[in-house]
Amino acid sequence: MPKSVIITCAPTGGIHTPTMSPHLPITPAQIATASIEAAEAGASIIHLHARDPETGKPDPRTETFQKFLPVIKQSTDAVINVSTGAGLGMSMEERLRAATDASPEMASLNMGSMNFGLFPLLEKYKDWQHDWEPEFLGMTRDFIFPNTFATIEYALKTLGEAHGTKFEFECYDLSHLYNVKFFVDQGLIRPPFFIQMVFGILGGVGADLENLMHMHKIADRLFGPENYEWSVLAAGRHQMPFATQSAMLGGNLRVGLEDSLYIGKGELAVSNAQQVTRIRSIIENLGLRVATPAEARERLALKGADRVAF
Repeated sequence: MPKSVIITCAPTGGIHTPTMSPHLPITPAQIATASIEAAEAGASIIHLHARDPETGKPDPRTETFQKFLPVIKQSTDAVINVSTGAGLGMSMEERLRAATDASPEMASLNMGSMNFGLFPLLEKYKDWQHDWEPEFLGMTRDFIFPNTFATIEYALKTLGEAHGTKFEFECYDLSHLYNVKFFVDQGLIRPPFFIQMVFGILGGVGADLENLMHMHKIADRLFGPENYEWSVLAAGRHQMPFATQSAMLGGNLRVGLEDSLYIGKGELAVSNAQQVTRIRSIIENLGLRVATPAEARERLALKGADRVAF
């Protein structure tokens, strides 16, 4: 019998800016509501960033996270995953601070340095709500998102070993899978682990289904299918087709307004729950079943919601 499909939802992220959609959660209350609604719709993991409630700018401060983490935990059984991507241009210490303070069951970890180009979005908008938005997007024309072997090891030890937090290893390219394998061989990553394959970011692997098939094949060869769970996210219009393909291949998937602001061509999604509901319907129409939070915890060997610090 096929495994159930783990749905991760990323409600806000640190890529899109307030000008781009009136439905992007900004305040702690909005992020909490979006997360709870996504969990009720079928997401078993919620991947969380924080934003400055006044400007919508990515915010790494613990105090901002702590305004919504307890609310989500009290209102849903979903696994809470705290991002260590935070916002482009932050140091690893800044990126880890909220996660180490919260000691969550899961956290994300980018597995390689890369160009991370958001600057083409500048062409889509003329009037901006905040001055930081075009500056933030424009600086990515000459920007490398640093995730060195040293900083990855620092995160694995500081957050993983010290707190028992498991990771969503975000792999934006084939080389990132080999970086995961290096740390597996070093004994710093132990099965079962969770690989999130990311497609469609300028600077990372392109959103071609052949790339998905190839990365899945290489991951199976590197790690052994029994040692890891794999999931797929794709940016923008590729979100739903790639999520569907992953489910059909026996993988898991991620949706959410971090990855795409849309629910269809030219149609903004009104909520994260709308995207979760859409992909859940597709999964169930394929004859598959959506995983519960309890199933996700068991398959990923998570420490449990009773051992977090919020």
